[in-house]
Amino acid sequence: MQPHELTIHESHELLSRGDLSSVELTSALLTRIESVDDRIRAYLHVAAESALSAAAEADRKRASGADHPLLGVPLAIKDVIVTRGMPTTCGSRMLQGFMAPYEAMVVSRLREAGAVILGKTNTDEFAMGSTTENSSYYPTHNPWDLSRVPGGSSGGSAAATAADECIAALGSDTGGSVRKPAAHCG
Repeated sequence: MQPHELTIHESHELLSRGDLSSVELTSALLTRIESVDDRIRAYLHVAAESALSAAAEADRKRASGADHPLLGVPLAIKDVIVTRGMPTTCGSRMLQGFMAPYEAMVVSRLREAGAVILGKTNTDEFAMGSTTENSSYYPTHNPWDLSRVPGGSSGGSAAATAADECIAALGSDTGGSVRKPAAHCG
């Protein structure tokens, strides 16, 4: 099994035992993103530099005895969830380049737990859609069949997870926006 194919639990086990570093895991995922995302289009923003920095910090914490199920685990965040140091566009060109002056509590909690944030995933514009074809930037494709949709509006997060471009991803759900992509992408 390749590092980019691990689950959260498997990642935690390998990181805890010292069989894998967070920098190695994050690097493997960034390589995976670079090799497949031009076809899948799951990400709107990849934060390689800050992800590797966070991974190195997680490795330092682990070396000093810290442990947590998410310490050093690389995750992706749906682009409707504001994230410090990364653009949040909600899949809309109206917000292109918007950098929030604050961060969503869920992302703050993930960072406190030592999670590594890889980047922001595509969404239907303002999370209003069920296919992730209605992003202002580009449609996301289902990694199992590129001619099919991944569902929406959290299709970028589901596609990134199914394509092994992250260990896990956050989405949001008002009317099936996580459930449909989870079903479409397995």
